Amino acid sequence: MNSRSILAAMAMATALSGCNLAPNYDRPIGAVPSALPQEGTYPRAASDAPDISQIGWRDFFLDPRLQQVIDSGLSNNRNLRIAAGNVLQARAQYRIQRADRVPSTTVSGSGTFTNNIFGAGGGAAGAGAIGGGAGVGAGAGAGPGNLGARGGSSNLEIYSVNAGFSAFELDLFGRVRNLSQAALEQYFATEEAQRATRISLIAEIANAWLTMASDQEQLRISRATLKTFEQSLNLTRAQFRIGVASELEARQAETNYQAARNDIATLQTRVAQDQNALNLLVGATVPANFLPQGLSAAPVTRDALPGNLSSDILLRRPDVLQAEHQLIAQNANIGAARAAFFPRISLTATIGTISTALSGLFAGGSFTYNAAPSIGLPLFDGGRNAANLEYAKASQQVAVATYERAVQTAFREVSDALAQRGTIDEQIAAQTARAEAASVAARLSEARYQAGIDSFLVSLDAQRTAYAAQQQLIATRLSRGNNLVELYRSFGGGLN
Repeated sequence: MNSRSILAAMAMATALSGCNLAPNYDRPIGAVPSALPQEGTYPRAASDAPDISQIGWRDFFLDPRLQQVIDSGLSNNRNLRIAAGNVLQARAQYRIQRADRVPSTTVSGSGTFTNNIFGAGGGAAGAGAIGGGAGVGAGAGAGPGNLGARGGSSNLEIYSVNAGFSAFELDLFGRVRNLSQAALEQYFATEEAQRATRISLIAEIANAWLTMASDQEQLRISRATLKTFEQSLNLTRAQFRIGVASELEARQAETNYQAARNDIATLQTRVAQDQNALNLLVGATVPANFLPQGLSAAPVTRDALPGNLSSDILLRRPDVLQAEHQLIAQNANIGAARAAFFPRISLTATIGTISTALSGLFAGGSFTYNAAPSIGLPLFDGGRNAANLEYAKASQQVAVATYERAVQTAFREVSDALAQRGTIDEQIAAQTARAEAASVAARLSEARYQAGIDSFLVSLDAQRTAYAAQQQLIATRLSRGNNLVELYRSFGGGLN
């Protein structure tokens, strides 16, 4: 094969390399409405609001202690480390697959030293072939290398330097290119999975921190209420001993007192468990000065709504992007499976120099080259290629359904968060008014009891109502904090 033939073959391979048997990718139409709900209980989009998906977590979570805890979690959480390791694995796998698209070139050098013993009138095996340039083989050559005409011995030296590649596949039908594309998309998918893990971790840490703050606030209220119930119990017992109060009133006072004692014990357990959960999420023990001391009046998170309530915003969520990259990867796998039905052409080629003297390696006339193309055509494989194609198509259908489910799940999560956001402020206002009214009612009932107008049972009932209203207010405030965190997570909040 001369150099022109090699160049022609390479040009043809280049021209055919544009052939791609993968189906054209079209993003599936999401089975969700074009816009997120904005009527009824749902809030309307704020025209001047920043894009919540672009707000960095340091700008969204305002409490400095919570920021420190989140930052520590992003450095130490084991699930996040696993996700980061998966990204590194996928990137390495892509680089391995991508390497098949270029020849793997090697360089080698060799030197051969042969001592030939000559008999009388004998010929040196292969000496003429080396000296005369007819090849390396057995027999006597006619050139200068034929030393067999006289007795004695001769040392033969052959030096060579070669560079080349072996069995490089000319990707005429896109098999290697599609496998490389599939590996690249899987790498992108793991990157999005890592981003989703980071966002979820931030949200989980924030919710755990808020839950601990809520339980500590509940514990503070329960301890204050226990003192009130203890005073009522001591007073009622004293009155019962002198016959002023009935046993029923004494038992009711003790019921309130013991209920508050139980609440304190339960809340102490919950606070300890909250801290354990927070330590697990962070991946290290959270310092005491970073822990909450109750629900503060200052806002812990930014009160933000998205300025764009089009459902297209969901397509930027990392879990949705992960599903889409996996779908594109399966699309490319179909192309690779289809290419397996066509001939596979590979090329082995070397170029180098050869000389009987080391100083002559790069002299004129020492240049050599070799090209050996090969072709393999699938003839009978027992249905393996057909089964691989069927598997690739089925995997692509699964990936389509997975993508559509990811979009539907995102729409549901965002809609639920918006529904709660539309009413949570009203709940806070109503519950605050209820707690204030119950507190005033408890004071008035106590005054009426002291004045002899109402019975002690009425006063005890008012105290229980005020206590329950305060507990419910704390729970509602926690729900509001959790809702804002969920809005951040469900919209795919920023990571910076």
